[in-house]
Order: sequence, then structure tokens, then C-alpha cells
Amino acid sequence: MASLSKARLQPDPFLNELTSMFERTTEKGSVWVTLKHSSDKSKAKRNKMKTAGEKIEFKCLIRATDGKKTISTLVGPKDHQRFQSSYATILKTRMTALKKRERKDKRKAAADSKKPSAAKPSD
Repeated sequence: MASLSKARLQPDPFLNELTSMFERTTEKGSVWVTLKHSSDKSKAKRNKMKTAGEKIEFKCLIRATDGKKTISTLVGPKDHQRFQSSYATILKTRMTALKKRERKDKRKAAADSKKPSAAKPSD
């Protein structure tokens, strides 16, 4: 299996690359985006900071992949609001290829299941 290329980007280049990922997969394919609470420090270093009484700044780790390429970025609390609004705009404009799910009317489905099947006439 071929290895995925990975890149940690700054938030603005990440959004640009995410947009191009959505464009590449418009006709066929998917883009997976995950968000994770992260401090970007090892557990041992966090424990040292905690015992020393230092404040640990947590960030949001955002990863996106199209199956071929993986990109990620870390967004701090100061940049989070601006990043989130830009991210939401990208999602709204790029999710036009979604298909509306066909739902059965529950009442109609219930009525169809209650109808007795046609009985064979007995001679």
C-alpha cells in the first residue's frame, strides 16, 4: 500500500489546500475531516508542566484527507473563531454534490405493512 503524503500547514494554507481537495473530489471521491483536542506536547511533557504549575494551552488539531493526501493544522484559541467561520464558508460552498436522502413516509410505510395480503379464494 502506498504511503500517504502528510503535511502540517498553517491555518490559511490549510484552508486553501482543503478547498482544492474538495475541487478534486467533486465528481468522484470523498474528503474526510477530523477535529481533535490537542496540546501538541507529549504526555510526559504535559505531566511535567502540570506538576510545575505551568498552564497547558490546548489547541484544535484538524486533519483532512482524500485518501491520497493528508493535511493538518493546529488552531489556537485566538485564531479559532476566524478559522471556524472560514471553514464553515468552505463547507457550505463545497457540499453542493450531496444527494438528498430518500426517506419513506413513516405513516405510509406503516399502512403498507398492515394491509392484509390478497387471500387465495378457496373452491
